[in-house]
Amino acid sequence: MFSNLPPVTKALLIANALVFLMQQFLGDPAFVSFMLWPLGSGGDPTVPGVGFGVWQLLTYGFLHGGWMHIFFNMLALFMFGAPLEYVWKQNRFLTYYLLCIVGAGLCQLAVGWWSMAHGSPAYPTVGASGGILGLVLAYGLIFPTQKVMIFPIPFFMPARIAVVLIGAFALFAGATGTMPSVAHFAHLGGMATGWLMIRYWRGQPPFGRRGPPRPRIVR
Repeated sequence: MFSNLPPVTKALLIANALVFLMQQFLGDPAFVSFMLWPLGSGGDPTVPGVGFGVWQLLTYGFLHGGWMHIFFNMLALFMFGAPLEYVWKQNRFLTYYLLCIVGAGLCQLAVGWWSMAHGSPAYPTVGASGGILGLVLAYGLIFPTQKVMIFPIPFFMPARIAVVLIGAFALFAGATGTMPSVAHFAHLGGMATGWLMIRYWRGQPPFGRRGPPRPRIVR
C-alpha cells in the first residue's frame, strides 16, 4: 500500500517520520531553533539566543510533540494527501501543503505576539497540523460527498460536513482556551490559507471574476 502512494505524499511521510526519530534520539533541545518561536521572544531561557527565525515558518511543520501527535497527522496525510496529489499533481500539491504550513505559522505568530503582549510566556509551536488541516479543507471542497470519519465521532459523514465541524471546533476551542496546549488558531490559519489558494486557482473572488457583467438597459 505504501509503495503505491504518489511521490510527494510518500516523501512527506518519510521526511516527517525521519525527523521525529531524530527528535527521539537527539532530544528536543537539538531542534529548538527549528521550532516556531513568537516574534520578539527570547526563546527558551535554557538555550540563550534562540528566538524567531524566518526558516521556522517551514521547519516547525516537520517537528512533532509526541507519538500520538505524529500518528494522527501522518494518518490524515496518508488519507487525504494521496487523492489530492492525484488530482493536482506533484508541484501544485507540494506548493499547497507547504504554503498551508506557512499560513498556519503566520497565524500562530500573531497569536503568540498577542499572548506575550498580555503577559503570557513565550513558547514554541511544532507540528504539521496546519498543513494537514489545509488538506482536509481541500478534500472537503473537491470531494464534498465522500464519506470520512473524524476522531472521536464514531461514524462516517460527508467530507464537507467534517470540514465545517473541524473548523467550528478549532474556532470554539481557540476562543475559549479549550485544550490550551493545541495551536487551534494555527489550524484555522492553515484552513484559511488553503481556502484562499483554491479560490485563487479557480479564479474566484476576491482574486478573479465576480460573475457576468450586468446588462445595460437601452431606452
